[in-house]
Amino acid sequence: MLNFSEEELKQELETLNKEYEQYKKMDLHLDMSRGKPGKEQLDLSQGLLSVLEKNEDCFSQNHTDCRNYGLLDGLPEAKQIFAEILELSPEEIIIGGNSSLNIMYDTISRAMLFGVYGGEPWAKSGKIKFLCPAPGYDRHFTLCETFGIEMIPVAMTNAGPDMEAVKKAVESDEQIKGIWCVPKYSNPDGITYTDETVRAFAALNPKAKDFRIFWDNAYAVHFLDEKNDEKLLSLMQELKKTGKEDMVFMFSSTSKISFPGSGISALGASKNNIELIKKQMFAQTIGCDKMNQLRHIRYYKNADGIRAHMSKHAELLKPRFQAVIDALKTELEPLHIATWHEPKGGYFVSCNLPDGCAKRTVSLLKDAGVIMTAAGATFPYGNDPHDSNIRIAPSFPPVEELKTAMALFCLCAKIAAAEKLLKEKTNK
Repeated sequence: MLNFSEEELKQELETLNKEYEQYKKMDLHLDMSRGKPGKEQLDLSQGLLSVLEKNEDCFSQNHTDCRNYGLLDGLPEAKQIFAEILELSPEEIIIGGNSSLNIMYDTISRAMLFGVYGGEPWAKSGKIKFLCPAPGYDRHFTLCETFGIEMIPVAMTNAGPDMEAVKKAVESDEQIKGIWCVPKYSNPDGITYTDETVRAFAALNPKAKDFRIFWDNAYAVHFLDEKNDEKLLSLMQELKKTGKEDMVFMFSSTSKISFPGSGISALGASKNNIELIKKQMFAQTIGCDKMNQLRHIRYYKNADGIRAHMSKHAELLKPRFQAVIDALKTELEPLHIATWHEPKGGYFVSCNLPDGCAKRTVSLLKDAGVIMTAAGATFPYGNDPHDSNIRIAPSFPPVEELKTAMALFCLCAKIAAAEKLLKEKTNK
């Protein structure tokens, strides 16, 4: 398409628009806007609902009656599961409710009001800034906007964030208090940070002594094929080598393992951070939801049980991801109008179209009955400087619906690209 003449582009666009009108007549109602598990995935965890049947089932390993008050920071068995997943010790874990996003919100809120270990309240420090690798997770950016934190975009590479840019920024600006990271199967690119990138994080010497790495390891066990699961170097172990273990907050959850509406989550951090956070939490709650933690413990048993369960998820997700990749390779790759990283896990495929084509493509899809994540959502302030990135979420629709949606996605991308190229040729 890039080499088409003006006349060829006009003819191609006419053909594409005719095909598009046929799709509009199909009255589609497909939602690919968020990375929600499909019904088949949710069904895998149905046993959670019946695993506790009798009074005697409600006691944990240390004889805690989980129906009652107590245990601010979570059941020991739940801590052990997340300790193995995050490569921490159980003493470095606090268990939360169904959403790790909630824990992230609380973590920033506490930092603003009370400060982190070794620091003063961020709210007293003037204009707070965060580094935001982009494309990235839109909810991270929403959190920053909610708290009035200025966001500084950092380019993502195939190895993770541009660490030269990260190092230069954090070591020169005292107002930079944090950086968002999705280090394994990143949202949306599906990139796992290399060992060199993790070590570069551990080697940082931030000008702000209360700087924190927000390590959102949401997809720690979300492989598409366990044999090809990518390995992430332990940031905590690397930080301990440099005596900087207080510099990280880690987050994880079972939101896309069990039920997003009733999973469990975890905050991982140094013992110094954990002790301070527990003191701050004391006024917030008398105890966690131990019954839900116990359900997860009894059903999955341990981290190996979680991984075995995720192999069942992979069987359902792999054909969905393959449908997306096949469509991109067949329809867009020959035309040289799209690039993407082929992920080995996670929940998304990130597609980059020619500059100026993302919003038009998403708009065309919406008009034809397919809802996507808003173009620009993967960048701070919703501002994709190239208007090129679209996050594709394959998990929710059935495979056949997904194939239809992807055929339409590719058609809309072709229309947007042809319109752009034709405009450029006409304006010459």
